Amino acid sequence: MKLIQLPLIELEQRIKEEIEANPALEDTNDNNEFDENNEPNMDDDNGENDDYNDDEVNFDKDEEFDITDYLQDEEIDDYSYKLQTNNYSADDETYEAPIVNEESFQDYLNHQLGFHDLSEKELTIGNYIIGNLDDNGYLNRPIPNIVDDLLFATGIETTEEEVNEVLEIVQQLDPPGIGAKDLQECLLIQLQRRQQEDPFGDYTLAINIIKDCFDDFSKKHFDRIGKKYEISNKELKNALDMILKLDPKPGGESNSGSRNVHYITPDFFIMVRDGQIELSIDGRNVPELHVSPSYIQMLGDYTKNKDSRSMQEAAQFVKQKIDSAKWFIDAIQQRQKTLLVTMQAIIDKQKDYFLTGDETLLKPMILKDIAEKVGLDISTISRVVNSKYVQTPYGTFLLKTFFSEGITNDEGEEVSTREIKKILQDCVDNESKEKPMTDEALMEILKEKGYPIARRTVAKYREQLGIPVARMRKEI
Repeated sequence: MKLIQLPLIELEQRIKEEIEANPALEDTNDNNEFDENNEPNMDDDNGENDDYNDDEVNFDKDEEFDITDYLQDEEIDDYSYKLQTNNYSADDETYEAPIVNEESFQDYLNHQLGFHDLSEKELTIGNYIIGNLDDNGYLNRPIPNIVDDLLFATGIETTEEEVNEVLEIVQQLDPPGIGAKDLQECLLIQLQRRQQEDPFGDYTLAINIIKDCFDDFSKKHFDRIGKKYEISNKELKNALDMILKLDPKPGGESNSGSRNVHYITPDFFIMVRDGQIELSIDGRNVPELHVSPSYIQMLGDYTKNKDSRSMQEAAQFVKQKIDSAKWFIDAIQQRQKTLLVTMQAIIDKQKDYFLTGDETLLKPMILKDIAEKVGLDISTISRVVNSKYVQTPYGTFLLKTFFSEGITNDEGEEVSTREIKKILQDCVDNESKEKPMTDEALMEILKEKGYPIARRTVAKYREQLGIPVARMRKEI
């Protein structure tokens, strides 16, 4: 169950750890050989062995085990499991990403700060401020707290006025907006910087809107702003365009090098050829595993000498390692089979979607449907779909995105909520932004299309799609 839940990258690491821990488990492509005596190295540098301890061995001289269970060729073949698919040929090139030494966001700002004429105390304060910026470039730490921090952390005694003076210098650094305490101040800093750099641009109205009408601006009460300044829609639109071109997260782009970047490695690949769906499981970077033939041979050699207790103990140790390797290979093989049958069941259920990519063709599907089809527990299916990705001709998706509840339309057919959400998204995408549709209006459209759902359900689906309310979608 633990192996099933692991994504591909973590599975690769888990296999490497198991190979390192168990010498009886080998990678087919590993050319490491045993020493001249064909004996495993049971001792470390101090002549001790972490895996084998005389005090822990409970070996009964009368206990017998059939060595043929470990020496048969077909047994070895059964436990040599290929984890890779044949999607790649020997001619395919492998790419290794170069290691890049990238300057961090904080280093970038500290480097700029060094060009300002600052005292050692001011430079320390500035570096501390920069160190407290969040990923978006905002200073969320209150100034009084920074004063206290500097005293306890660096022994520097300062005042709020001195910290604010240095903060103003930090806010002059690039990218514009860095060091702001909130969004309003961030936008003001950028507008004021543009006004200084562009003598022919008129940013006065935009600055006044952010400075005096920020609440109305954030809630899109544009009619109130127009009345306050007695301006036309064109003048208001020009000012809003200036504001909308600003960066609300000035630290985002510059700080990308210091963030944790998460890459998605698909576990499955789906191809559609001549109207047929082809499924393959990814294992390009996962090694082929087998039980070491040398260890099986050693087990036979040790068991021939039954009169020697040391040989019996060595045989017991080797047997345990071989059994552990067999168990791990079996677990990996079962994992792969479980993934394949689960993905195939999903494909069978959603065949129309995988052939066309049309989300409206997705059928209602819950975990229980797939669990019953493949004969597995719902918890097993849940582990698979919540952590695995599939690459399709229409994009790469988490498996759980194909699952949804169903409702009954006017014709008595059960349809997926994904289908309704797709229609809802299309309605919002094509609406007039000057007069966005309310949830009530969207509900009526869905009813006309044969989907009788309540307004609160429309609101729920809209929120799940990340679509704001009508007033927040309004544009001039």
